[in-house]
Amino acid sequence: MRQKRLLCITLILLGFLSESTSFAQTYLNKIHRGKSRDRTLEGSLHILNLGEEKPEQINSIYKSAFLKFEADSTNSFSDLANDSGFIALCKNNLIIHTGGPMLGNASPEGIDVWVRTLYPTEVEVKVDSITYGPAYSTVESDLTAVLKVTGLEAHKKYFYQVWVNDTLINADKETQFVTLPKNVPAKTSIAFGSCFHRWGLGNQRLIDQIMKHEPMAMLINGDIAAQDRRSNIAMHRADYLLRDFQTAWSDLASHIPVYTTWDDHDYFDNDLWGTPEGYTVKDKEAVSNIFRTSWNNPLYGSGEKGHGVYFRTRIGPADVIMLDNRYFREKGNFLGDEQMAWLKEQLLDCKGPFIILSSGSMFNDYVSKKDSWGSFDPEAREEIFSLIEENNIGGVLLISGDRHGARGFKIPRPSGFTFYEFEMGSLGGRVGPPPINAEWDTQLFGVSGEYTFGEFSFDTNLPDPEVTFKAIHERGTVFYKITLKKSQLTPSNSMKD
Repeated sequence: MRQKRLLCITLILLGFLSESTSFAQTYLNKIHRGKSRDRTLEGSLHILNLGEEKPEQINSIYKSAFLKFEADSTNSFSDLANDSGFIALCKNNLIIHTGGPMLGNASPEGIDVWVRTLYPTEVEVKVDSITYGPAYSTVESDLTAVLKVTGLEAHKKYFYQVWVNDTLINADKETQFVTLPKNVPAKTSIAFGSCFHRWGLGNQRLIDQIMKHEPMAMLINGDIAAQDRRSNIAMHRADYLLRDFQTAWSDLASHIPVYTTWDDHDYFDNDLWGTPEGYTVKDKEAVSNIFRTSWNNPLYGSGEKGHGVYFRTRIGPADVIMLDNRYFREKGNFLGDEQMAWLKEQLLDCKGPFIILSSGSMFNDYVSKKDSWGSFDPEAREEIFSLIEENNIGGVLLISGDRHGARGFKIPRPSGFTFYEFEMGSLGGRVGPPPINAEWDTQLFGVSGEYTFGEFSFDTNLPDPEVTFKAIHERGTVFYKITLKKSQLTPSNSMKD
């Protein structure tokens, strides 16, 4: 019966896709012409133009930057700023910034705005009649600046402008954000997923669908933008520039706060972790630094001088904990002692009513036996689950990625409690392992080869707060939905049922 239900879900999805040739199919056809995994200049230009054909000027600017980065693995955005040919192309096309604005680290009182400039300079943000800044992009920050906008009203829409060296950027676009609600009863949502890779960032139809739902934030747990560049930091930069030249991505990042952690492909390469063979701790630190300067996350778990890219924040009714399952990993130690101790402290400190616990790799072992928690450190997974159960920590929702496709699972515990895991590794639309399997006896749903994202909708107006998970296709169809009460997600209450 369960397998028939899963098959029906798959057939429904196939049915609404077959109504007409979908954007997804057109987009996938372009990807599967063999160039999406090609990390050369030709492959990168192919990806740049997947969602829309870019003007020749943009292609020329990106080509100039790519060749500069390709020439020397130590080249930075500051070296690019000293390249007369690149600068001339940008100035001739009135370009004074190469990335952003990207929103992040939102709160009821404000938000952070990230920008990467063409050369070291000052940046300001204007909200209503108030000017914030200046902040300065520097060589040390890889020409990025983060403006902290504060003193705003909770749960209110604001329009904003970004000025670089007294020049308004993106003057032809209207940019806005909504501050987070305070901890009061409200109906809110958070979108999430993983595995955009490089090619999914240009999918305007998917991005438009995410923005249509007006989430408080977008959580992306790995495999975003940088693609298998190992320790060649200059080519990491080339991939992040490719991200920022994508119109679809820019639309999302300038309107919805983005929170990210990495997985294997934006760490070093497929299935790599720790200090890979042939690389050094210095290489690992360089990869970590480029990730930090290229995103707009809150402070990381160990602070600005710490290691790794894990953090905790609060988004509306949810404490959000995004783990780093790559940097610290050793055989038999998935998170490392420092991060594991930190995680336990954070779980015990969460104020609820919900907790989103994010991992780049999957918690259950059905789909991914080669790179999951169970493959590397089932003892640590048991420690975490037992801590939650023994301390009656309620409202925990597990999200994960790594394996292409979208799937949901129950994780039943010997105690009688059940965790729920939602793995939405489908932002890049790739075909992965089988979407469903008769042996996966706790599976909720599964699809593969489609552009989909996940959404948690919270209703804290109720005496027993609820969260509704939806798996949403780029066409807007909800192909799986489940509503869970806080009491169902609270160990002692669930075990009494």
